[in-house]
Amino acid sequence: MTPAPARLGTRRSTMATSQSRIVADALTEASGTPVELVEITSSGDTTNANLTQLGGTGVFVNALRDEIVAGNVDFAVHSLKDLPTAFPEGLTLAAITRRDDPRDALCARDGLSFDELPSGAVIGTGSPRRSAQLAALRGDLTFVPIRGNAETRLGKVSSGEVDAVVLAYAGLTRVGRTDSVTDVFGPDRMLPAPGQGALAVECTTGRAADDLGYLAAVDHGPTRAAVTAERTILAELEAGCAAPVGAYAEVGDDWLRLSAVVVATDGSQAIRRERTTALRPDAEAAGTGADLGRELAGEMIGEGADRIVADAASG
Repeated sequence: MTPAPARLGTRRSTMATSQSRIVADALTEASGTPVELVEITSSGDTTNANLTQLGGTGVFVNALRDEIVAGNVDFAVHSLKDLPTAFPEGLTLAAITRRDDPRDALCARDGLSFDELPSGAVIGTGSPRRSAQLAALRGDLTFVPIRGNAETRLGKVSSGEVDAVVLAYAGLTRVGRTDSVTDVFGPDRMLPAPGQGALAVECTTGRAADDLGYLAAVDHGPTRAAVTAERTILAELEAGCAAPVGAYAEVGDDWLRLSAVVVATDGSQAIRRERTTALRPDAEAAGTGADLGRELAGEMIGEGADRIVADAASG
């Protein structure tokens, strides 16, 4: 007898459903459990207000969490970069998928690279992290906040409303729009959002090790160690997902390297630091990431990173 399909909660956007389908297919292949998508609308999907006015990208998460707690879905899939570091009581990250390309991508008119953009070019982005780091690279550009799915944002370039937009390369890959990419920002130029490129599977704590134990089949240990380090930076700085904070961790056979940056919103001040540590065994890898994140955050706070975050939040 075929088991009843598991109910996966997802936002309705093309990006969200594409990501959720990736996880659903991986779960079915690994465990044999059929999965159906349950589409949910969040308050962030029904307003054009800027993310900073709504309280950050966590606005997209809350509706899904409510459905999990209510028992209307078994679990939900999120872009990890959108997931707040603080978890409500009773919910847990049952799995973090193998990370895709974590870099940010420029999609500009006329195929222009970042360096080729003319002085005064208008770049659309709703991310203070992106605009702050790009302003630090080039102070002659103009940044405007934009909202909407990938197609909507790309449409603002083709219509001439903006000269370029910046989006996550992984997201563009998932919706089949890498043809619009004209430049890619490696970590040396711009650090991604903590967790960018990874997908998170969230469910209630009690079910994670019980009837939903099959979710562990798509958990990727090295990615979990890396993103734990990155997200610990956010937590220690008491910064939200929309703060001008970038972080990226790389995992080797026996080492973990974490780079992080905090940038003033106008790009005038930046604190960027890097630290490498020995990677503990698989079962303790996430703990290695948490320890490394706390150590590097402490160093950056000692140099005033928390004040930059506070200034950005008040501005």
